[in-house]
Amino acid sequence: MLALISGNAFGQLHYTSKISIGGKAGITMSKMSFTPGTKQKMLQGKTAGITMKYWEERNFGFIAEINYEQRGWKEDFEGAPYSFERHLDYIQIPILTSFFFGGNVVKGFFNAGPEVGYLIGTGYTANFDVHNIDQYPDFPGNRMTDQLWMKPSKKFDYGISGGAGIEVAIKRKNIISLEARYYFGIGNIFPDNRADTFSASRTSSIMVTLGYSYRLK
Repeated sequence: MLALISGNAFGQLHYTSKISIGGKAGITMSKMSFTPGTKQKMLQGKTAGITMKYWEERNFGFIAEINYEQRGWKEDFEGAPYSFERHLDYIQIPILTSFFFGGNVVKGFFNAGPEVGYLIGTGYTANFDVHNIDQYPDFPGNRMTDQLWMKPSKKFDYGISGGAGIEVAIKRKNIISLEARYYFGIGNIFPDNRADTFSASRTSSIMVTLGYSYRLK
C-alpha cells in the first residue's frame, strides 16, 4: 500500500517538460541615458533573432535567444534645422524566466531576466559637420556636443530585460507570439573615468516583435 501511495504521489508531482525553437522579428525604439544629459528623441530600428524555450506544465519556463538589434539615439534640436542620428548594431543574448497563464490555445506571458550583448557596428547620419560645429553660428547653444563626434569605444553591453505578450497555439505544435519588451542597459558605450565627458552613457530600448516557434516535444 505504501508503495502504491508513493507511486501515485510521484506521478501527480511529475510534469512533462516541453521545448520549442523558432524565430522572431520586429521594431525597436531606443534612446540613451547620458550623464550629463542631452536632448534626444527615440530612434526607430529593427530586430530579429532565434529563440529556444523550455517550460513545464505549471506555467513556468526559461527562454534563451540570440538577437540582432538596432539601437541608438536621435538628437533633439528643438526646431533648429539640424539632424543627427547615431546607430548602434548589437548581437544580444537574453536569458529570461517566463511565467505564463491561460488555456491550451491562447496564453498570456511575462518574461524577465539578464541580457548581454556585443556591439558589432556603429555609424551616424547628420546634415552638418560634427567635427567643426563652430562653423555654424546658428547652432543651438548650451548643449552637450561631445556625443556627436565621439565614437563608442566599449563594445560589451549588459542589462536587464522585461516584457509581456500573448501567444496562440495552432494545432498544438505551431506557436505564434506577440511581445513588447523593455531593455535597460547598465554598461556604458563611452569611457566613464572621472576625467571623461560622460559618467554614464547607457542604452535603453523598447522592442515589439512577432514570432513563430515549433514545439519539438
